[in-house]
Amino acid sequence: MSNVDFKIFSGSANLRLAEKIAKNLKTDLGEVDLQRFSDGEIWVKYKENIRGLDVFIVQSTHPPADNLMELLIMIDAAKRASASRITAVIPYFGYARQDRKDQPRVSITAKLVANLITVAGADRVITMDLHAAQIQGFFDIPFDHLYASPIFTGLFRDKNENLVVVSPDIGGIKLARSYARRLHANLVVIDKRRPKPNQAEVMNVIGNVENKNVLLVDDIIDTGGTFVSAIEALKKQGAKKIFGAVTHPLFSGKALERVENSAIESLYIGDTIGVDKFENSKKIVVRTASEIFSEAILRTHRNESISSLFDVDKG
Repeated sequence: MSNVDFKIFSGSANLRLAEKIAKNLKTDLGEVDLQRFSDGEIWVKYKENIRGLDVFIVQSTHPPADNLMELLIMIDAAKRASASRITAVIPYFGYARQDRKDQPRVSITAKLVANLITVAGADRVITMDLHAAQIQGFFDIPFDHLYASPIFTGLFRDKNENLVVVSPDIGGIKLARSYARRLHANLVVIDKRRPKPNQAEVMNVIGNVENKNVLLVDDIIDTGGTFVSAIEALKKQGAKKIFGAVTHPLFSGKALERVENSAIESLYIGDTIGVDKFENSKKIVVRTASEIFSEAILRTHRNESISSLFDVDKG
């Protein structure tokens, strides 16, 4: 396909995914010079003319904060270089877990980041499996929220006669429902109490998992505490084989060790975040999200509908 009137650029957060996206579209990544001053300050320069072009910038915004700052500077540089339209393609939208003021004197970081991206000059945002879907409402620019379920559901269609889909918490019901509908499986929810951040205590399994194969789905794994606690609770309730599907593999602290030592058969993860550390894992299998993002970019560029890529009721 022609690459005359649009360009895809990548920040440094996940260059491998951006290269796959560009390859799917039979084009090359645009050339951009990303450097740092000796004190760590970020400097960006586009090495080719982007005046009047449709520009897509691929960059996840997980910590460190440099990833977010890099995206903002790339957007600003593209705007000042007279790009016709700038779309921030954010495979993993970081700082999304603080999406409301649930206690006094705290920040709503999801809204703050939305403001920063908009003010920097983005005309549109494409992302996948937000931690809270209502974050879309924080943006005053077009926002496309993609679902990763098509990446994983094909792996489990041969198991769906005895399969239930499980959400590890109440907040993940909509995500889990997208899997359950595609697999024509029943939905089970785990009710949990979180005494403080990054700590979860499983309280009750709502639904029947006895003698069932289980697909446990979530948007992120951070420390792995919630996910592994859910696995243990499901085993206690008589679940047979437990599989997992997680879009964003943050895996901080001892998360990898926890998952490897758990009773899960296999955990399938997306590549929205760098996945090099999972290459030698015996239980973790990487599935790429590049095809969905490539299709979203192509349809956005052509001003076509991309609703089929984020409609959870289809498939």
